[in-house]
Amino acid sequence: MTIAIAFFVAPDDATAAATRNRGPGDTMPSVVCKNFYPDDAVVEWEMYLEAPSPDLPPWDVLNQRSWPHYVAPAVNDGSGVFVVSAQLTHNLAEATPSQLCGLSDRWTARLRDEDGDEMTDDDPLRVLTGVAGLAQRAVRSAGDLRLYCWHC
Repeated sequence: MTIAIAFFVAPDDATAAATRNRGPGDTMPSVVCKNFYPDDAVVEWEMYLEAPSPDLPPWDVLNQRSWPHYVAPAVNDGSGVFVVSAQLTHNLAEATPSQLCGLSDRWTARLRDEDGDEMTDDDPLRVLTGVAGLAQRAVRSAGDLRLYCWHC
């Protein structure tokens, strides 16, 4: 699995959708990472931040949750852009370092459960801390910015 991922902030859906073919690049603040399924990840993150638990929820429970809304639907090359929910953006922005560590532990367990040793090369806590920083920026903008994810 090789998936390039960038979480980023943008002023609106149209601006975010325009990044589908190339990613946000240096034009927008972003956290770059790779080799996990970002739409699965944000569902896992949202569930954890709503009700922290070290236990992995079964996939059927995760699959019953709301999935991200794509502003640029995924196409044949795998590229797509989705908006991170307002609730998850707020929860990430408000998360304490302890909550991010707990989420990192559970997410790491999920990645290992899915992919064994082939999980992301990135440090999950670094990714979460970076995305939480972007979420803080979006929340502080009072609606001028939203959090998005590009993948290819």
